[in-house]
Amino acid sequence: MSDLSQRRVGGRVRLVDPTGRPLAGARARVEQTAHAFGFGNIGFDFIEWIAGAPDIEGARELEHFGGALALDPERLAADYLELFNAVTLPFYWRGYEPRRGQTDEARLKRTAEWFAARDVQIKGHPLVWHTLTPSWLLDLSDTEVEDVLRDRVHTTVANFAGVIDLWDAINEAVILPVFTAEENAVTRLAQSKGRVEMVKLAFESAREANPDARLVLNDFDLSADYERLIADCLDAGIQIDALGVQTHMHQGFRGEEQIAHILERFAAFGLPLQMTETTLLSGEIMPPEIVDLNDYIVDEWPSTPEGEARQADEIVRHYRTVLAHPAVESLTYWGITDHGAWLGAPAGLLRADGSRKPAYDALHSLIRGEWWVGPTDLTADADGIVAIDGFAGRYRVDSGAASAVVELTDATPVEIVVDPDAR
Repeated sequence: MSDLSQRRVGGRVRLVDPTGRPLAGARARVEQTAHAFGFGNIGFDFIEWIAGAPDIEGARELEHFGGALALDPERLAADYLELFNAVTLPFYWRGYEPRRGQTDEARLKRTAEWFAARDVQIKGHPLVWHTLTPSWLLDLSDTEVEDVLRDRVHTTVANFAGVIDLWDAINEAVILPVFTAEENAVTRLAQSKGRVEMVKLAFESAREANPDARLVLNDFDLSADYERLIADCLDAGIQIDALGVQTHMHQGFRGEEQIAHILERFAAFGLPLQMTETTLLSGEIMPPEIVDLNDYIVDEWPSTPEGEARQADEIVRHYRTVLAHPAVESLTYWGITDHGAWLGAPAGLLRADGSRKPAYDALHSLIRGEWWVGPTDLTADADGIVAIDGFAGRYRVDSGAASAVVELTDATPVEIVVDPDAR
């Protein structure tokens, strides 16, 4: 079993009276209310339910690239919030600005605010990407494309500052200059500027718009090419806040050893890691000879009992492996439901009808079971210390005479003043 000891904080809460005297032997009820680690998923399915249908032709593509309006949105939302504390929202340019100057900002902002009100960490994805760029870009010169792209990044980040302060600044830059699946102006620009300059464009434009933003370099290409790009970007002085590592495992679980090796390689850069896009199938595995996952097209791709059992086993093994590495700060699963899933793959944790797969229950037993504290009754020691052995995160401590919510990230005592006369 993976060693997750580095995730446990050995939290300490000191109960004292108004004079500062430790309350030895005082009783307290402790209950965890949130994880510090980011357990995420995509929120594409919720946009139309929360913010209404798009009023710009073409904007609905936002939802359909790995999500769709749920059959029962309220039930889906309850299942989501029961498990996840982080969400990725889509800012694919073709859907976000299908006509130049007309954006889907209002709906995305309403959706982001809905998640923020429920204490969910929000990431925007992505600011720069060659796929799903608007067709109107093709009529512009490279100089005009660069100007428009810089403005797109700057304006989007600025307008969402304070609501979304975490972004995949650029997506899949390794393949960017050599992408051939469809003609697009961003690849054309990258062919003249090069990968590092494109990364610099994305990061600098976003940083100028919101100096407090955290910006991620994200890629599916986990070869040495990605390592070289990271090194070149750091050598060029680009401030990268975290490295994104995609693991769409449509062709089968990579296994604990391979995942651990991947994490070790990218942790060597000394930056936090985000497992940005993870999928595990509960149906037939995609054939190994497929190079581009988008090239696998079938009429039906059902979830099966055998596949669901396999997915549940693999998701537990994957999450344990990822959390065992101290460099990883979040893991985002790519799709909560099979309804409208990316590529039609049975990768969701819920079936298309909204019922829970074994993988949902297995993950729930970790996040809200094995890795969760409380409610439990504890007794303070002679120094008034209530010792909490749990994962880093937020806890509610109730002594009866005082109640407080505290963030526990290490063993430094958090003090709660208890007034016995207030009982």
